[in-house]
Amino acid sequence: MNDEKTKQKAMEAVADIYGINSIAIDLKEQKMTIIGEMDTVAIAKKLKKIGKIDIVTVGPAKEEKKDEKKEEKKDEKKEEKKDEKKDEKKVEKKDEKKEEKK
Repeated sequence: MNDEKTKQKAMEAVADIYGINSIAIDLKEQKMTIIGEMDTVAIAKKLKKIGKIDIVTVGPAKEEKKDEKKEEKKDEKKEEKKDEKKDEKKVEKKDEKKEEKK
């Protein structure tokens, strides 16, 4: 992809493929990023008609990993809060026992 015209052709070629969520093109790096659950062979066939292609990676979007990490952090925070509450209850019970002894 050397110019805007080629970029537009490439974008139009893959835009109608089922399962694509987003398309991003970087002319400087000559990269097209396509996100979604689609047939990669169909994309390759359509782009080969326009010019030379190299498929760099195929796999799940990186955003899913971020979401998983956020969920893990939330779970950890919930566990910490539960532990803190348990500790507070233990301290309260100890204080009550001390007061009862007096």
